[in-house]
Amino acid sequence: MIPFTKAHACGNDFLIVPADAVSSLHLAALTRRLCARNTGIGADGIEFFTWLRKDKAASGRIHLLNADGSLAEISGNGTRCAAAWMAHALGAQPGDELHIETDAGLRICRIDDVHAGSAFTVQVTTAMGIPTLGTRAVRLASGVEITGIEVSTGNPHFVLRVDNPAFTLNGLSWQTLGSELCTHPDFPNQTNVEFLRIVSANEVEIRIFERGVGPTASSGTGTSASAAAAIAFHDCHSPLTVLAPGGAQSVSWAGPNPEPANSEPAHSESGSELHLAGPAALIAHGEAWPA
Repeated sequence: MIPFTKAHACGNDFLIVPADAVSSLHLAALTRRLCARNTGIGADGIEFFTWLRKDKAASGRIHLLNADGSLAEISGNGTRCAAAWMAHALGAQPGDELHIETDAGLRICRIDDVHAGSAFTVQVTTAMGIPTLGTRAVRLASGVEITGIEVSTGNPHFVLRVDNPAFTLNGLSWQTLGSELCTHPDFPNQTNVEFLRIVSANEVEIRIFERGVGPTASSGTGTSASAAAAIAFHDCHSPLTVLAPGGAQSVSWAGPNPEPANSEPAHSESGSELHLAGPAALIAHGEAWPA
C-alpha cells in the first residue's frame, strides 16, 4: 500500500507521498491514476517527499509531477503543502523554518501560524527566489499578436493583463486562450498562463491556466509571477494581495533593479528575493493500492 496525505493551499490540492514507498513504481502512471478526480484520490499533482534532516534545521526534498504525469520544476502551493506536512510531523511552531529542496532550487518556508483544529492549517511565508521577467509578443493561430510578460519563478509563466471581470481578451475566454498559449510553439516546454486584472495599486485578481493541469483555483508560482509582472510593469506596490478563485495570497517584493530611462525591464534576474505568504491545510491521510 502507498501512504499519502492530501493537502491544499487555496484550493490547489496535492498528495504528499513518501518517495521511498514508490521507488519501484512508474511515477508518471501512478500520478495520473491517483490524481484522477473520479477514479482516483483527486489532486492537481503529487509531491514525492524525502526527508534530508528531521531536527531543528529540518529539511526535505520534493519531486513534483503534475496531474497528467508531466514533471514540474516547482509549485509554490505544493511546496507550502509539503511544509504543512513537515510542520505536522515535527510539531513545528510559529517562527520555525523548514528547508525544502525542489527541482528549481532551495525554498525556505517560515511557519507564521499554526491552527490544529478540525484541520491542521499553517500560515507560511516562502522565499521564492528572484524572478526573471520581460515582455514577449506571441502570434496566435488566428494571426493576432498579443503581448504579455514572460516570468520565471523557477518555472515558466506568461502573464497577460485584462481589463474586465470576465477575464476575456481579444474576444476569447481565458480558458480558450490559456489552452492555446500553454502549448504554443513559442513555448517548447509549455508554459503556465495567468490573466491579470488590476483592482488597485495593492490588489490584483488572476485566473490561472496551469501547465499539465488546466484551469486551477490557485497557484503559488502563478501568484508570484503575476505579482512580479504587476509590480514591475503595471505600477502596483508591495505588499500586493493577489486574489484567485481559491482565495488570497500576499506577495512582498521590492521590484526589479532600476532600469535606465525609457527602457523596459529586461529578461534577466533582477532585484531582491520575492516572498509569498498564504495558508496550507492537511485534508486527510490514507493508503492507496499501488495498481
